[in-house]
Amino acid sequence: MEFIDLKEQYRRYKTETDERIHRVLNHGQFIMGPEIAELEQALARYAGVKHCITVSSGTASLEIALRALGTGPGDEVITVPFTWISSAEVIGLVGARPVFVDIDPVTYNLNVDLLEAAITPRTKAIMPVSLFGQMPDCERINSIAAKHGLPVIEDAAQSFGATRNGRRSCGVTTVGSTSFFPAKPLGCYGDGGALFCSDDALAEKLKAIRTHGGVKRHYHPLLGTNGRFDTLQAAVVLAKLPHFEQEVAERARIGLRYSTALGPGCFPPAILPGNTHVYGQYTIRLPNRDKAGEQLKAQGIPSVVYYPKCLHEQPVFTSLGYKWGDFPEAEKASREVISLPMHPFLTEASQDKIISAVRALG
Repeated sequence: MEFIDLKEQYRRYKTETDERIHRVLNHGQFIMGPEIAELEQALARYAGVKHCITVSSGTASLEIALRALGTGPGDEVITVPFTWISSAEVIGLVGARPVFVDIDPVTYNLNVDLLEAAITPRTKAIMPVSLFGQMPDCERINSIAAKHGLPVIEDAAQSFGATRNGRRSCGVTTVGSTSFFPAKPLGCYGDGGALFCSDDALAEKLKAIRTHGGVKRHYHPLLGTNGRFDTLQAAVVLAKLPHFEQEVAERARIGLRYSTALGPGCFPPAILPGNTHVYGQYTIRLPNRDKAGEQLKAQGIPSVVYYPKCLHEQPVFTSLGYKWGDFPEAEKASREVISLPMHPFLTEASQDKIISAVRALG
């Protein structure tokens, strides 16, 4: 049994994927080839924004966004401690300080009730994470940010395809950022990511920083980086994109089937009113999580823990001065969550086996 079945996805889309890849091999424009612009236009339309800028990874997209917004030494950026390390490491990479706000225990997203108290004169941006596949309360976050004159960067690495009140993830904040890592809801066959915005001037900065600080060859007005997306990887995403809405629908169906069958004792994902969920990971909570994972493995059922430690527990962030107990909901979640197999091709027979095994856990 596959945790995420990328091989089955390739088998289903083999013809268009191979055709797209061979088109690139034949034209030979492996860096910034025509597929890049084609994909960016398609993704911008999908997200409902004016601009999409593809980049080399989801991590690079966050760093480029921070740089484009002028974030640097002496600044603070608010995010959550329960997420993949990229969300905070990029803040340090631009010389700023991560400021953590605890999560909501039901959605695992930023607890908006705690947000305003974390804002200081040094706050430069707010970076909520759309963890596991659904968006946080972006309306409230945007309102608080606007009150303080702050931009909002949605870290939507796990939620591309999700909606909130009819608006798509990556299209509701100052900047949206996503990842095309193979295991993501919309993935390529390597690393990749994208940025989304509707501000023309900001889009030009994002494009320039992605390409060594300039949009014209041999002219570099900004300090940039090599953050370009590979043309071959763009071809892969273009092959998958026509199937993406159907995959999102299948994810929703499978997720609902899990939640209905597992029942409240497993704390299945709760969907915020107005939200849809793409289940980047289908995550439940079990007090005996580690033992449960071993029992599932013994039955041939894979599971993964996202994430066994909070960011303030990582040695690299010791200098921030946080301690155990500062973020009780994030800490509790990190010790209890476990993710079950989730992909659009999960059969009902496989899902039934997983459900039975989880319900029988001792």
